[in-house]
Amino acid sequence: MSNSDPGPRAPDEPGPRPAPARRPRPVRLLTLAVFALAGLIFVTSFNTAKGTDIRTDASLLKLSDLVQERSAKNAALDRSAAAVHRDVDALARRDDGSGTAEDARLRALEDGAGTRPLTGDAVSVTLDDAPQGATAAPGYPEPQPNDLVIHQQDLQAVVNALWKGGARGIRVMDQRLITTSAVRCVGNTLILQGRVYSPPYKITAIGDPAKLHHAIDAEPSIQNYLLYVQAYGLGWRVHDDGRTTLPGYAGTTDLHYAKPVN
Repeated sequence: MSNSDPGPRAPDEPGPRPAPARRPRPVRLLTLAVFALAGLIFVTSFNTAKGTDIRTDASLLKLSDLVQERSAKNAALDRSAAAVHRDVDALARRDDGSGTAEDARLRALEDGAGTRPLTGDAVSVTLDDAPQGATAAPGYPEPQPNDLVIHQQDLQAVVNALWKGGARGIRVMDQRLITTSAVRCVGNTLILQGRVYSPPYKITAIGDPAKLHHAIDAEPSIQNYLLYVQAYGLGWRVHDDGRTTLPGYAGTTDLHYAKPVN
């Protein structure tokens, strides 16, 4: 062996060592975990929703349920108030020592306020949205969504025409109108005195049928509505109901108004 051969290295002699394996950094592990969790949530949401918006559908459903619940409670309160009114009237008639003239005056005031039942010949008007999938009649443009539903102005036009025709009392759906009643629509639903209704909408008026019919036919806003009836199939029906009794208004008569802030 020549002197140039270093020979075998002693066990403790220093020399090159293999590089240690690279350990994954904690930040990378956390990033991978976040992406994995996000993917799991996405897949779960997709399988649950099946193409629908879970958050929106749930919130709308809860709001709709709340509106219907409040409407039912208001209807129950109206019935309870009507029963209390009847009891009060009965007690007043029993204990009141006033004469016949005073009683007649009180009844006249109640009739004018609409708090007593009213019987007479009636005419009813029913309005409804166009049927699903409605298309334009020949010669008319294709309808927009607003052309196919009942609007607040349509209901108000009928109510105003009936008052102009000398109606002694008007009922919308199952509620009697009074001087402070407001016919309001939100979307395609009617909100009347704290209760919610869906179409078709029925309006009933007691009065002279001939005058009521004439007032309906002469109202310009109703004539405009009838164009949409002809073009897109909106619902419209006028009917003589004969002898009919409208209920008295049973809700609160308290007035609510704004007050200045001191």
